[in-house]
Amino acid sequence: MALIRKQATNRVLMVRPALFGYNAETATNNSFQKETGVPEAVAREAKKEFDSYVNLLRDHGVDVWVIQDSKTPHTPDSIFPNNWFSTHITGELVLYPMYAPNRQQERKLPILATVGEMEGVERIINLSGYERDNCFLEGTGSMVLDRVNRIAYCCVSERTHLKVLEEFCTELDYRGLMFSATDAAGAPIYHTNVMMCVATDYAVICLECIRDEEERRAVEESLTTTGHRIVAITNEQVEHFAGNMLELRSEAGESLLIMSAEARRSLTEEQVALIEQYSTIVAPELSVIEKNGGGSARCMLAEIFLPQAE
Repeated sequence: MALIRKQATNRVLMVRPALFGYNAETATNNSFQKETGVPEAVAREAKKEFDSYVNLLRDHGVDVWVIQDSKTPHTPDSIFPNNWFSTHITGELVLYPMYAPNRQQERKLPILATVGEMEGVERIINLSGYERDNCFLEGTGSMVLDRVNRIAYCCVSERTHLKVLEEFCTELDYRGLMFSATDAAGAPIYHTNVMMCVATDYAVICLECIRDEEERRAVEESLTTTGHRIVAITNEQVEHFAGNMLELRSEAGESLLIMSAEARRSLTEEQVALIEQYSTIVAPELSVIEKNGGGSARCMLAEIFLPQAE
């Protein structure tokens, strides 16, 4: 039976935080993070936002698997599991090297064992050993995957090392397309998934972030030749997490584009109309998580792509 690759899945894993909060270890190169409020209140509000988000996804026909995080060791960013593992329709579970020491601890044995025992996992590719060499690749934060055409779009940062990307591409039979991207202030974009999203029929991307004309042209050509209509967003919209989106499928097969309410509010009517030609927009309120964690709706979703799960 021929393998059918799909860009969007109906199944996701989410980690409910135990003690979510501002992470000083990641703030060194994540300009989106802003410490706000009393830590206890932030943690409490983040749980409310998380639970509302889960319910919203389920209301739209998404199969959501929730794992409860533990209080020890303290992992303030455990709410973003897509950075430390990914799954693939060819049966691989990939574990990634993480930049911050307290994010490396997100691979807690109970959670790791649960993920590793998912039906359909046939091979585990453990890249976490690169942490010893200070070489990192933070999963589908560092990479935006075109799963159908096997292309890994990847912007250069302290959290994304070419050597690790090359091993990922070799193991998974992907082609890496690496480029430099900076925010409005000229600082490197820390994760590719805050400035672009690849869906089945279109791609939302901030081309302004790619300053080098040749690199920008290469990314545009790659997207258009693989049949994606480009929805261009601005640097200002990226600051409102408009690049941090993910396409999912409802149980009925409907295309859903997941983004935060903040991201949705930043879009123009024209951009919304273009997206809605293909997908229904699902936009949870995530302001506390966004401000303190520097990540948004897409970062909270670890897609499940496994043979038996499809």
